[in-house]
Amino acid sequence: MDEVERLGLNYSANKSSSLGLRGTIGYTPPEYGMGSELSIKGDVYSYGNLLLEMFIGKKPTDERFKEDLSLHNFFKIALPERVIEILDPILIQEKVKQGPLNGKILGDDKHFQCLNSIFKIGLTCSAELPSARMHMSDVVTKLSFIRDKLRPTRLRHEVCT
Repeated sequence: MDEVERLGLNYSANKSSSLGLRGTIGYTPPEYGMGSELSIKGDVYSYGNLLLEMFIGKKPTDERFKEDLSLHNFFKIALPERVIEILDPILIQEKVKQGPLNGKILGDDKHFQCLNSIFKIGLTCSAELPSARMHMSDVVTKLSFIRDKLRPTRLRHEVCT
């Protein structure tokens, strides 16, 4: 008997554990706290939070996300008009070099339109209800479409030939 078995810590991933919730705080879907089984929809929730986190540089456990303000709600409140206010400044440095950012430029700019589309994907993936979350195949399709929209036409032809 090895040390893990001796301590009673040998349990399978699909069984309940008295050791607490599985997953990382901030990425574990709410339904797991209510005893739901592990599921692909739970993975989608985690992915959605990770996707949103990448664009603001703040983890779902950041001190600003307390009580009713979660990473999900933070994005939901900001979209689409206030997206520039929540973006990680590093991500917008190049845009600032091109000229001042105002509402008209943001609304007309394809990069910011694509960012808003990505944020909508992240919001849908991180929805509280599992049934409201996207399937990962749909996420891949939508993200590929956004990538293709941003990729220069010349490069698209080179890749396809």
